[in-house]
Amino acid sequence: MTNSLPIPIALSPERGLSAYLRTINAMPILSAEEETALALRYHQHHDLDAARQLVVSHLRFVARIARGFNGYGLPQADLIQEGNIGLMKAVKHYDPDRGVRLVSFAVHWVKAEIYDYVLRNWRIVKIATTKAQRKLFFNLRKSRERLGWMSEDDKTSLATRLNVDPKVVSEMEARLTSHDLPYDGAIENDDEHFTATPAGTLPDMRYNPEVIASRADQVDDRQEKLTTALERLDNRARDIIERRWLREDDKSTLHDLAAKYGVSAERIRQIEKRALAQMKNALTA
Repeated sequence: MTNSLPIPIALSPERGLSAYLRTINAMPILSAEEETALALRYHQHHDLDAARQLVVSHLRFVARIARGFNGYGLPQADLIQEGNIGLMKAVKHYDPDRGVRLVSFAVHWVKAEIYDYVLRNWRIVKIATTKAQRKLFFNLRKSRERLGWMSEDDKTSLATRLNVDPKVVSEMEARLTSHDLPYDGAIENDDEHFTATPAGTLPDMRYNPEVIASRADQVDDRQEKLTTALERLDNRARDIIERRWLREDDKSTLHDLAAKYGVSAERIRQIEKRALAQMKNALTA
C-alpha cells in the first residue's frame, strides 16, 4: 500500500517543512461517521481515494508525534516521512468495526516506523540490536533528558523497572554519551588545531619485526611447497606449467607449446589441467 497510496507531492515535508505544516494543519478533521465511511469504502471497494483522504486528514497527528523525537538530532522532515509510512500501514490494517478511532489505532504504527528510523540512523554503529536493548535505549534517553547525568541510584532504579542488569544500563549510557569520529583523519587539522582519529592511534605494523619475519616465513614455506609440487611432475608437464604460469614475461600460449611438442593445443590444455590438479593436491597436503 505504501507504493500504491503515495502522499501528494504538494504535501511532502521535503518541499519545505513550514509550508507543509501549515498545509496539513489546515486540513479538515474527519468526524467518526466520515472516518468510518471512508474506511469501509477502502476495504470493501478498494477505493484508494478514500484511503488517501484518511491519510491526509491525519498527517497533523504524525507531525505531532515526530516532534517528540527531536532530541536525536535527526531531520524533522525525515522523521515525519517515516511516521507517514507508519500512518499508511495503519490505514491499510484499520478495521472501523472494532469501534476504535483511526488516530488511536495508528499510534503504534507511526511510532514503530519512527523508532526504527532513529535506531538505524542515530549512529553509524548500531547501539541497540535486541528488543530489550531498544526498549532500554529509548527509556534511558528520556531519563537522561529529564535527570541530566544519571547517578548510580538512577541507573539501579531504571534497571529494576526494565528488568535488566544495572551493568547493561551503564554500558548503554556510555554508548549514548560517546561521539562518532572519522576513522582515517577526515577532520581538517592544522598547526593550531589537532583532532586525534582512530587511525592515528594505531601502530604501523608494516615494519614490525615479528610481522616481517612471519611474512618471510610464509613466503619461504609457499616457495618450498611450490618447488616440491613441481618436482613431482614429469619434465613435459613441468615445462608447460613453468612456461604458462611461472614466467614473469613472454608466457607461452597453448599453440606455442603444441608446436614445440608436436601435439594439438587441446592436448597441451589437458596436460596443463592434470598438472595443476596434481600440484593443488601437493600444496594442500
